[in-house]
Amino acid sequence: FIGPSETLNKQIKDMIVEDLDKLLKKVRKGDLIICSELSRLGRNLFMIMEILNICMRKECRVWTIKDNYRLGDDISSKVLAFAFGLSAEIERNLISQRTREALARKKAEGVVLGRPKYTRNSQLNSVCTRRHKHILTLLEEGESIPRIAGKIGVARGTLYRYLAYT
Repeated sequence: FIGPSETLNKQIKDMIVEDLDKLLKKVRKGDLIICSELSRLGRNLFMIMEILNICMRKECRVWTIKDNYRLGDDISSKVLAFAFGLSAEIERNLISQRTREALARKKAEGVVLGRPKYTRNSQLNSVCTRRHKHILTLLEEGESIPRIAGKIGVARGTLYRYLAYT
């Protein structure tokens, strides 16, 4: 079953591409590949068409769940695959264009885009704040910062940042 959601991160998408590549190398005549929709097979029309061509050359079928398409190695399947791939690419381009326009409009309106800048107070970890006296006691006793971080359950970088701000 092939069909990553839009929210998957790049690492997972790369794994899916690798798995798809392995699948295409192993697929044989008469096999069936089921995917959520054709646009999930690739990022652009040419990638989708190449995958469908491989499937048609190897005489395996591709079924889509969302649109209930049944593609084989006949000419009507080839025409349908091309049309669906083209429409999916056009749709992705339109979505991308609308997103860019919306971001440009927001920026022109003065909206600050991107990750918010941190303030000094946002850097003070709540665990470190609650255990402040304990941290100072351990430091006075000669305990190392990595060991203290382990004892209170925070990353050592978090503790270093906390100590830099206090």
